[in-house]
Amino acid sequence: RFSGTFVGNAESASPAAAASPPVAAATLPAVPTIPVVPTIVGVPNTVAEGVLNPNEVKPPASGTRRARVLYDYEAADSTELALLADEMITVYSLPGMDPDWLIGERGNQKGKVPVTYLELLS
Repeated sequence: RFSGTFVGNAESASPAAAASPPVAAATLPAVPTIPVVPTIVGVPNTVAEGVLNPNEVKPPASGTRRARVLYDYEAADSTELALLADEMITVYSLPGMDPDWLIGERGNQKGKVPVTYLELLS
């Protein structure tokens, strides 16, 4: 058992602190919020909003790489690409995209793939 009280314990609060009214949100300075929707030239807004339609995404003129798949991966939905261990795919990233994911292409199939399942080559 511990003797004494801990800071933040309800029992240790002073009566004066308990009697003071809480600060109303209206007394705090207002901070305006402006919704920001990134716009990427040549990329539909559906990608910027987190919804990827693989058929609308075009690979960049440069910046594509080959990757070897390390583990099998089952796609969670139609925006992802299922992977088989030891296959080779082409990958690239898009501006504003989650850094843990890349766009992967195998033939005419395209979709998001997790970076941790890949060994990036050239």
